Amino acid sequence: VKPIAKTKSCEAPHFQYHLSGVLMVKMDDGSEVECRPGDVTLLPPGHDAWVVGDKPAVIVDFQGMVDWAKAH
Repeated sequence: VKPIAKTKSCEAPHFQYHLSGVLMVKMDDGSEVECRPGDVTLLPPGHDAWVVGDKPAVIVDFQGMVDWAKAH
């Protein structure tokens, strides 16, 4: 997101259901959460995320994609 939005982290909130794979999320305050299949997450603005392992992370994002990669 950094090269596109020109922000330190994602500034879009997300409400998500995780279908497969593992996604690690790090908040701007340094806290981290590992998201696994079956998890529901509500991520506020100010986070970064990456896939852990070889399996793609498949996520249904109910909120946030409309503002993804946009600076606020």
